[in-house]
Amino acid sequence: MRAILILAMFAMLGTTLQVQAHEAGDFIIRGGIANVSPDASSSALILDGSAIGRSEADVDDNTQIGLTFTYMLTNNWAIDVLGSTPFTHDISAATGDLGLGTVDAGETTHLPPTVSLLFFPAASSSRFQPYFGAGLNYTLFFDEDVDSQLEGVLGRGSLELDPSLGLALQAGFDYKLTDNMYFNAGIWWADIDTDAEFEFASNRITTDVEIDPFVYMVSLGWKF
Repeated sequence: MRAILILAMFAMLGTTLQVQAHEAGDFIIRGGIANVSPDASSSALILDGSAIGRSEADVDDNTQIGLTFTYMLTNNWAIDVLGSTPFTHDISAATGDLGLGTVDAGETTHLPPTVSLLFFPAASSSRFQPYFGAGLNYTLFFDEDVDSQLEGVLGRGSLELDPSLGLALQAGFDYKLTDNMYFNAGIWWADIDTDAEFEFASNRITTDVEIDPFVYMVSLGWKF
C-alpha cells in the first residue's frame, strides 16, 4: 500500500508539471550567442583568366548576437526567422603556384536572415520541445575590404562578393524554465555559395567559394 501511495504521489506531481509549453498563436523571441562556422571550399584562384595551381580561398568563423522569432501556427508547426548582428569574417588564400604562401586576403561583413518551417513533435504539454525544419537562407555581403598584405604585392584593390540564396536546415530544442521563459539550443546548416572578385590596378582574381556554414546558437526565449 505504501508503494502504491508513493507511485500515486509521483503521478500527481507529474500531472502538476504538465504545463502548456507551445500552443498555436504563441510568439517566441529568443536572444543569445550565435557562432557561424564555415565549412568552406573554393575553386582555384583565377588570375587574369588563368587558374593558379594548388590555390584556394578559406573563410574564418565569427561569433555575434543571435535572434530568432518564432510564431506557432499550430501546436506542432511554426514559422521561424533567424537574425543577428552582422558577422565579420576574415578571408585567407592559399596562393599555391603563385608562390606567396597563405595570405590574409581580406574580410567581409554579412547578414544571414533565414526563414524556416519548423515541426515540434512533442506534445504541447511537454516542458522539453525538440524541433527540426527547413527553409531558405539569404546572405548579403557588404563592407568588403582587401587586406593590406595582398595590396602590398598586387597594388591597391577592391573585393566584391555576390549575394547568396540557398537551402537551410535547422534543429534544436526549447526547455521551459518558467511560464514565459525558455532555454534554447539550436543548430543550422546553410547552403551559401558566392563568387568572389578581387580587382587591382593591374590584376583581377576571381574564385567560386562554397561557404556552407554551421550556425550554433545558445539563447533564452520569451513567450508572448
